[in-house]
This record gives sequence, structure tokens and C-alpha cells, in this order.
Amino acid sequence: MRVLLLLLLAAAAYGQAISPMKWSLEAPAKVAPGSTVQLRLKGVIEGAWHLYSPTTPPGPIPTTIKLAESPAIAGMKLYQPPPTRKYDPNFQSDTETYEKEVTFLLLTEIAKTAPAGPLELTAQLRYQMCDDRQCLPPKRVTATTATTVDAAAAVEAVAIPPGYVEAIPGEAAASVSQAPAAAAQQPIGTFLLIAFGAGLAAIFTPCVFPMIPITMSFFLNRENAKRSDSIVQAVVFCLGIVVLFTAMGAVTTAVLGPFGVVQIGSNPWVNGFITVVFVAFALSLLGAFEITLPSGLLTKMNEASGRGGFLGTLLMGLTFALTSFACVGPFVGSLLAASIQGDKLLPLLGMATFSTGLASPFFFLALFPSYLKKLPKSGGWLARVKVVLGFVLLALAIKYASNVDQVLQTGLLTRDRFLAAWVVLFALPGLYLLGLLLLPGVKSGEPLSITRTLFGAAFLIFAVSLLPGMFGGRLGDLEAFIPTPAEGFSGFAGGGGGGQKLTWMKNQYAEALAKAKAENKLVFVNFTGYACTNCHWMKANMFPRPEVQEALSKFVLVELYTDGTDAASEANQELQSKKFSTVAIPYYAILDGDEKVVGTFPGLTRDPQEFLKFLGAGS
Repeated sequence: MRVLLLLLLAAAAYGQAISPMKWSLEAPAKVAPGSTVQLRLKGVIEGAWHLYSPTTPPGPIPTTIKLAESPAIAGMKLYQPPPTRKYDPNFQSDTETYEKEVTFLLLTEIAKTAPAGPLELTAQLRYQMCDDRQCLPPKRVTATTATTVDAAAAVEAVAIPPGYVEAIPGEAAASVSQAPAAAAQQPIGTFLLIAFGAGLAAIFTPCVFPMIPITMSFFLNRENAKRSDSIVQAVVFCLGIVVLFTAMGAVTTAVLGPFGVVQIGSNPWVNGFITVVFVAFALSLLGAFEITLPSGLLTKMNEASGRGGFLGTLLMGLTFALTSFACVGPFVGSLLAASIQGDKLLPLLGMATFSTGLASPFFFLALFPSYLKKLPKSGGWLARVKVVLGFVLLALAIKYASNVDQVLQTGLLTRDRFLAAWVVLFALPGLYLLGLLLLPGVKSGEPLSITRTLFGAAFLIFAVSLLPGMFGGRLGDLEAFIPTPAEGFSGFAGGGGGGQKLTWMKNQYAEALAKAKAENKLVFVNFTGYACTNCHWMKANMFPRPEVQEALSKFVLVELYTDGTDAASEANQELQSKKFSTVAIPYYAILDGDEKVVGTFPGLTRDPQEFLKFLGAGS
């Protein structure tokens, strides 16, 4: 008994010693009787702690906020900003949290009978705070402010800022940040690294590379120009490149808006448009025709850039970016196509990073002009880059055409046909580089360089490595980008090749609940998509693992597709949005027969133990 008492006292002392939350309450200086005023309750959070929202799902203690009773207060409504929803290891489920700071709005109705004079307002709070490893005991605190009731006080309309919603306990926030799920969809660091690399790679295209010495001579060979001035001019030129491509990303972000990213990423019209654009770029690169921008636009930009000064140099950078677009366009299109399937800011960040990579060699050569002499000379290798890029773009067009086929469920571009197309399209550049396919840039009998031989061999090796996928073999990480096998194929379907075959129900949520109730089991719900790359990866690489199979076999399994064009997908998406406040996929949930949520798991994971821990919540 004495030990228990000591532990309780220690816990209480610990909770008092650590107080990572500071609250303050603000009110207008004067309020009129019968008016509605907005009080601002601000909380500042120290360190890595987070606060749970008033609408967080069951598990942690939600934040409750109310005003102390007063005859001067007739009523109050609480409004909260968008919380971040993510998996919380402390409660093994999704929670809604705030970090760093948060401001709640208390819409307070002043009673018509409120007496004139000073009025003290007190917010009463109860909340819990946790970090990634531990939670503090719940706390009750108050925050006080003062105002004056004055009949002559101006009555102003109260406006709720965008994103704020009324906090009603038991109802998920209507505007929820899904940052972790987006990260699962597309790790932002990896995406930006690829974007920067694409910018560097775009330098070695026929439209860009020959322009490097011409452009650099403009900075370095001007009369009476200091070296520092040349560097500044190069920076402004690079800024012109960055401005143009970042503007493209900004426009894409504005068109997409803050919502609908998942739907747009799997929309058949969007994927169909991307397919057509990629085919057009590919045929242009292969020499079928030439894509050029209107000559009048380029002429005007060129005339403006010739006026000199910083503005002229900036416009010269814009003109350079426009003239290079015929070759750079495929890189830009690929990045924008990839970014719309991730976080809403990825188009903007991706284009800014890509253009930085494209512009960086110009800045580097302005700092070290002696390296200009060491650049390889323009020649046939540029034509070969163009042809190889054309074949790669055709392969990417097949990928987006496959998204259309899977969402519409037409069954035209099956797994075997997809892989057959990729085998051919990746083998052709290999044969071309080895001199076995004569296209522009390769002459009959021309000796092979080591570089050409290695790149040609790499393309052929990749093409041959795809063949096992046509005969039942798994292709590892590539499974995320290719169609899944036909229903019932023993190697996949969530069942795995070597263990027991799992039985999945498709778009039968009510039936799965009824079956679970009858068999006294839990339901494992897989919110997935026909064109979802991470969903495909989990289905092909995580579900077939023997230990995961064993854990899944204890559940009633149901797949709910949310990205199709049928009524079932709309119903599944509405269910996911209403019950879990997200439409991100993949998303996994464990429920009992009465639809009570036992646990949730957002996004992709490559850690089997992490996924097994989640599945263990239902055991």
C-alpha cells in the first residue's frame, strides 16, 4: 500500500513538474449586451509534445473547453483549426493532434441582461498531452481575461477564419490535415531528390546542352564587367528559370486545390490526358514531328531580354526556359503527373526543386568558368539521349493508360499485355544503343563506346528481368506500378504463393460485418484503389508474407475500392470519409461486428513488424 501511494504521489509530482502547455485568453476591450463576440484561446506547446483535439477518435482524452458560468454569458460555441490526423503509437489508432501552437475560437453570446461594467471571462480546460513515447496525466487549467460590458460598444460581425470548424465531441473534424498519409503516399524527401535529379538530367538534352556555352559567354565576356557582376547576372538568369517552372507548379496547386488529390490521381480523364501528352512528347522525341512554342511569344520575350540590366537577364532566363521546353517538357510532365498523386504542395515544391537542378550548372559555371572547357562537345550523343527518352516516355504512357484501364475495369490492358509492352519498349533503347536498331543518332558500323555499351546492356537487363512477371513471378517494388494479376491467381490476391490462400470479399462491407458477427471474428478492412501504387505494393509484398498471412487469416477480410467510377466506389469513399475522416489510400481498419473501430493503420509500410503490431491489436 505504501509503494502504491508513493507511485501515485510521484505521478502527480511528475505531471506537475512537466507542464509543456501555456494558455492565454483574449477578448475585445468592450462588448455590448446581446452581441456575439469572438474570444481567442491560444495554447503554446513546448518541445515534441502534442495536444489532442476536442474531436479526436476514442483513445486519448480529448480537449474540452467551456466558459465558467456567469449571468453575463448566454451561450458559447467552440471552433477549432484543422488538426493533424495520424497513427498514434500510444493508443495504436488514429488520433487528431496539434503541435507547436493552436488557437481555438470561442464564439460567446453576451446576455442581453448583462450589467454594465467590468466582466471577467474564464475558460475552463481539461486536456491530455503525449509525445511519441509517453503521455502525461490529464490536466485541468483555467485561462482568464477581462473585458467591459458597455451598451455603446460597437457590434462587429464575427467571421470564422477559413479551415475552422465547430468542435462537436464525437464528430470528426471536417477539415483534417492528412500529412502523414500523404507522406506515406510519396515520401517528400525522395520526391524532391528525384525532382532535383531530373533537373540535372534535363541539362543533357539537345535543346539545353548546346545553349550552355552560348549563355555563359553572355555573362563572362561582357566589356567592363567584373567577375562579381557576372555571378550576380548568372543568379538573376537562374532566377528566371526557377520563376517559370515554379509558376507551373503553383498553377497546378491552385487548380487542384487543397482537396481531391486522391480522386484526381486516379481519375480516368486525368490519367487519359497524361497518356496522350506523354505519347505526343515521345513521338516528337523519336522524330515523328517537332513540338515548338509560338514563335511570336519567343520573339517578344527575346526582344525584352535584350534591353539589358537585371530585368533583361531575368527575361532571358524565362526565354531560355521556354525555348528548352520541347526537351524539358517530358521531365516536367512526369513530375507533375507524379505530384498530383501526393501532397497538395508537391507540384509547387517539385517544380521549384526541378528548376533549381536545371539552373544550378549555370550558377556553378559562373563561379568556376574554367570548367566550360571541360564540358563534352555537342554531337551524336545528344540525338541518342533524345531517342532513348522517347522510348522511356512511351513506357510511362503505358503506365497511365493502365490506370485508366484498371479504374474503368475494362480488362484490355492486362498484366501480361502491360509487361509485354514494357519488355519491348525497354528492350528497344537497349538494341538502339548497341547499334542493332538504326534510328537518328546511330550509324551503321559506328564503333561502340563503353558508355553506350553499358547503358544499352542496362536497358536489356531491365527488359529481361520483367519476363518472370508474365509467368507468375513477383517483381518486388515494381509491383506498385504494374497491374495486379487476374482474380484468383494463386501467386497473389493477397494470399501469397507459399502459404494458405486468403479469401477476400470485395465491396461487401455490410456482408463482412454480418459474417464477422456470426463467426465471432473481427473484420479487416482494406480501403484500396485500382490505380493506387502503394496499395499494389502492399498487396504484392506485405500481405503474402507468411507471418502476415497467418495474422490476416484470423479476420474476415474485405477490400473496399474507392477510386472506381461505379456506385460501390462512391459508397466506399463516403464510408471512409465519414467514419475515418480521410480518403487517403491505402488505409486499413480493424472493426468488430458492431462496427466499433479497434484500430487503424494509414498508408504503406515496409516494416512487417510494424504491420503485425497493428494486426495484433485485433487478437
